[in-house]
Amino acid sequence: MEPDRTPTRELGEGYSYVALGFTFAAGILMFMGGGWLLDRWLGLTPLFTIVGTLVGAVLSFLNVYWRLQADTEARRRRRGEKE
Repeated sequence: MEPDRTPTRELGEGYSYVALGFTFAAGILMFMGGGWLLDRWLGLTPLFTIVGTLVGAVLSFLNVYWRLQADTEARRRRRGEKE
């Protein structure tokens, strides 16, 4: 049986991917801002800003990856229950 592909359902899935993109960007900006503040406090201008940006990017990527894996697994389970 084909999955339900109504426009509202597809729109809802699109919004969840947009939210993941904003989560990714917010994580990077948050860690970059924390690194910038730490640099200003310690006087080590580019060091912690760069480190914070890299740490934020890696952690944000992992967060998005794990969420997508969980969504994929949930979709597989739903298909298995319907069949």
